[in-house]
Amino acid sequence: METTAAAPYHSNQKLVIHLIRHAHGLHNLESERHRDPLKRIQYADPELSPLGWQQVREQRKDLSASGLLERIELVVTSPLTRTLQTSVGIFGSPLKDENTVGNGYQNGIKTPIFNHPPIIASELCRERLSKGRSRGSISQCRSRFPQVDFSLIEREDDILWEADERESDESVAAKGIKFIKWLLARKEKEIAVVSHGVFLQQTLIALKNEFDSSIEEEFLTPLVYLFGNCEIRSLKFFRESVVRLGQDYKKN
Repeated sequence: METTAAAPYHSNQKLVIHLIRHAHGLHNLESERHRDPLKRIQYADPELSPLGWQQVREQRKDLSASGLLERIELVVTSPLTRTLQTSVGIFGSPLKDENTVGNGYQNGIKTPIFNHPPIIASELCRERLSKGRSRGSISQCRSRFPQVDFSLIEREDDILWEADERESDESVAAKGIKFIKWLLARKEKEIAVVSHGVFLQQTLIALKNEFDSSIEEEFLTPLVYLFGNCEIRSLKFFRESVVRLGQDYKKN
């Protein structure tokens, strides 16, 4: 069971969180092709598009060059396919497949060998709940993504998506704050989170509302805009305040 109780947090402790939206998915491609929702193919759990895989390769290369890939101590991902693919593609160890050229190459791109961080899945950072959108069974997920730890997810099948109405912004924001508290209770000092645009945006809006009285508004205001696919924005937490480290505004 996922606990959200915050551990004692001392003034000299800090946590850096790198927020990442999943790469471009097949559902994003459908939205771009058809303005009319009735003409779109409806995906319950869409995978990444070819553009999305390209974004993953580029982001892994950029993070490797910057040294961030080696600093991340933990990756927390939504259990949906597009976030799992993004997480493993960026942070997982290189796997030998049709796109791999020898040891140390990922999709044809040379990447340094490093001890990749553990990747764990959490329902707390999944997308806005709505009918018709669901994750695969945990058995299927474990089979497809052996590098990911699914032990935090209690139910084999997804029951969260069965609500008749789309989850409200307020509910998503509350879930986001609960998730941040869970991260703050962990021992790691640098964590990557791979999630979804609405979840990340609503979480940052909630943080902005929470901390407006203690920090300058300029730090959080730019962060609440909708994330681009595979975009990274980073936050540093000190006890009861949060400041912006920086962000990648590259739109895809």
